[in-house]
Amino acid sequence: MKKHSKKISITINGVTYPCRQTMGAMLRFKQETGKEVTEMDGSFSDLCAYLWCCVKSACAADGIDFKLTLLDFADRVTPDDASDWADSVKEDSADADSEGRDTAEKKSKV
Repeated sequence: MKKHSKKISITINGVTYPCRQTMGAMLRFKQETGKEVTEMDGSFSDLCAYLWCCVKSACAADGIDFKLTLLDFADRVTPDDASDWADSVKEDSADADSEGRDTAEKKSKV
């Protein structure tokens, strides 16, 4: 399994929390919205809910106390924060895809 070196985080009220996509985040999203992550419609409500799920899950995995409810979280996160996070995730995914292609090319040349 490949690990990404880039650490994505979000700062809320001066506290920086880890924020990464995990299987737990996807399950939380399903529990919160009734939708699979693959059914996200691009709305800010879906994006905000998934962002909260990613923070909640990453904090749980890292043993970090994170008690904000989804609505408390939404009250403290701006649309720009959510968009910046989405852009970071896209960049991280693109970097991972590029690394995968580079590794595959190196293996095929051996």
